[in-house]
Amino acid sequence: MYQPIRIKTLACTLAATLLAGCASTPPVKGSDPSDPYENTNRKIYNFNDTIDRKVFTPVARGYVQVTPDPVRAGVTKFFDNVGYLNVITNDFLQGKVTQGASDTGRFLVNSTVGVGGLFDPATKIGMPAHDEDLGQTFGIWGMGEGAYLMVPFLGPSSYRDLPDAATSIALNPMTWLGGVGGIITWPLGALHAVNARANMLAASNIRDQAAVDPYTFVREAYRQQRQYKIYDGNPPMDENEVNGDSGDHHPPAAGAEILKVY
Repeated sequence: MYQPIRIKTLACTLAATLLAGCASTPPVKGSDPSDPYENTNRKIYNFNDTIDRKVFTPVARGYVQVTPDPVRAGVTKFFDNVGYLNVITNDFLQGKVTQGASDTGRFLVNSTVGVGGLFDPATKIGMPAHDEDLGQTFGIWGMGEGAYLMVPFLGPSSYRDLPDAATSIALNPMTWLGGVGGIITWPLGALHAVNARANMLAASNIRDQAAVDPYTFVREAYRQQRQYKIYDGNPPMDENEVNGDSGDHHPPAAGAEILKVY
């Protein structure tokens, strides 16, 4: 429930890149060797998409209409800060000691001076936000992506990325300080889900307008942004680029992410 979701707009450069691959002929199901469960994944994708369109999207649009932008921004910052211990842990697991120290200071400053993370004074004093997770850590350690997975309600993942769902919950203070009977955790969990979905409305509009095959669009967007994050925005060149044929290839913009509900 409290898995941190990085809330950023899906970049137009990513959409343009994926359009080049999706606008030709529709893919043959099961043709991608890294997606051996494609038939099942597509069924789960359709299930997630139906729930999203019938439940989450209407609620998110209503939330946007009644909630001022500054309030939504504060809510987003609060949940980002609550999930930040996962970032700090993976900083150190990846050997990023200086970044880990900065992120620890960021968490302490925003949790105190920033009133639990509702405000972000840490950025103003030189401690910017970072986005690290266990999947990135495994990637840096040399682990391959493994099979692509579409998880009910959570959305796109892989063998390498899926364990982060557990660690992000375990490292979230809300898991341990939630109150009796879910009095605090359930309302906050609902607010987190609605606020997260509201912040992704623009990204889902790009997906709907751009993709001939939305499933493939989401899968390839997810893979590209994960590769981008593992290499901190500087992924290795592909074979065409090594041979001097850069063409019109563009990396995903930093932090671009598909909401997990897909």
